[in-house]
Amino acid sequence: MTEQKKATSTETPSIEQDLYQKRKKIYPRQVHGLFAALRVSGVSLLLGFFYIMPWLMWDGRQAILFDLPERKFYILGMIFWPQDFIYLTMILVIAALSLFFFTALAGRLWCGFACPQTVWTESFLYIERFIEGTRQQQMKLDKMPMNANKFFKKFSKHFIWITFSLFTGFTFVGYFTPILDLSAAIPTLNLGPWEWFWILFYGFATYGNAGWMREQVCTYMCPYARFQSAMIDKDTLIISYDEKRGEPRGSRKRGQAPEQVSLGSCVDCSICVQVCPTGIDIRDGLQYQCIGCAACIDACDDVMDKMGYPKGLIKYTTENMLNGDRTRAFRPRILVYGMILLGITIGTIIAIMNLSPIELDIIRDRNALFRETGMGMLENVYTLKVINKDIVGHEYRLSVEGIKDLKLNLAKQRIYANSGSVVEIPMSIEVDPANLKQRTTEIFFKLEAIDTNLSVTEEARFLGPRVR
Repeated sequence: MTEQKKATSTETPSIEQDLYQKRKKIYPRQVHGLFAALRVSGVSLLLGFFYIMPWLMWDGRQAILFDLPERKFYILGMIFWPQDFIYLTMILVIAALSLFFFTALAGRLWCGFACPQTVWTESFLYIERFIEGTRQQQMKLDKMPMNANKFFKKFSKHFIWITFSLFTGFTFVGYFTPILDLSAAIPTLNLGPWEWFWILFYGFATYGNAGWMREQVCTYMCPYARFQSAMIDKDTLIISYDEKRGEPRGSRKRGQAPEQVSLGSCVDCSICVQVCPTGIDIRDGLQYQCIGCAACIDACDDVMDKMGYPKGLIKYTTENMLNGDRTRAFRPRILVYGMILLGITIGTIIAIMNLSPIELDIIRDRNALFRETGMGMLENVYTLKVINKDIVGHEYRLSVEGIKDLKLNLAKQRIYANSGSVVEIPMSIEVDPANLKQRTTEIFFKLEAIDTNLSVTEEARFLGPRVR
């Protein structure tokens, strides 16, 4: 019995499996071509916008500044206040709809060309190639033992990475603290605790994400990689390998036609894998790790040129096109996304262009619909809220019209509101009952700035007894 148990335990294999796979460093090969040029242009444009905009001035102040202590948000000559939070909401809605629209149209365009992770990773890769050399030189450098040359290159790379990251954090804080004041305080290190925190935090995040984590952010941390499949269909443009044309793959001499060697067009050079920033093989089909950068398209087209084969073995295409079916560019989801996106965008632009620097809110007293004064007049009580969203204070003049011979009684004879302030003014309106034609009458409050031509008109209602 004992021997039988021993035999049974011996026959049962021991299975060990790691829960997490150790990261293997990816060395993306540099690629040239149409999509590479577009990506470089996008990176340059976005980084230029980010680093240059805080230094531009508009009407004597920073062009883009989110002044949180003063609750003022300056954007290209326009001033937004916390009361304008609705516009931020609309911009976020537009951004979400744009993501849905472009994903349904052409896959992960955002990830491949405009995502901050991609933009800063491309910048760090450029620095790495500049110091350590090509893909092969980097791999060779990492394998060799530490020496003076390797230490100097690694130290120089990380020093520039850290400096670039700290400057990124400094620029980020410059959107919330006037960057000229911030730059003047840097030499003396006379910064506030929150400024220090965000410079170091944002710098550390940039250094860690773009320098070390890279493709892991896209693969494991970004939720977009997981739910993108819900937004694409068989008519969505995706980067795909033409298996019918490429298989069976195999190496051959330059200039040999595929039919001469009984092979497909793919020469199995693996350059499409070498240029991929996430390290996938596009020939295995569409994968969630693919960020749509199109580097494999440029690389494969270059190989096809050298072999004398037609381009397009790896290309932007659709699942229907690969299967020989008809592709519909204008399908219901594209039209719905596009119409909603266009409507909301136009509406938001019009609303922002017509944004008034003063607002008037009228709150009617709900305790009594109306009351009769000792002189036989009917009285309604209101509370006015004057919101001054201009950069300077103003004195205002209030008038009301809509009913004949109405009388305006203000608790404050002088209406003055500082920049960014909200002033509440109790008031009442008296009306002769003979001038009321119906129980509810529209009246119009007009608030005018005395020193400028700013004005705003708001509608309200005057309530009286039932008219017989």
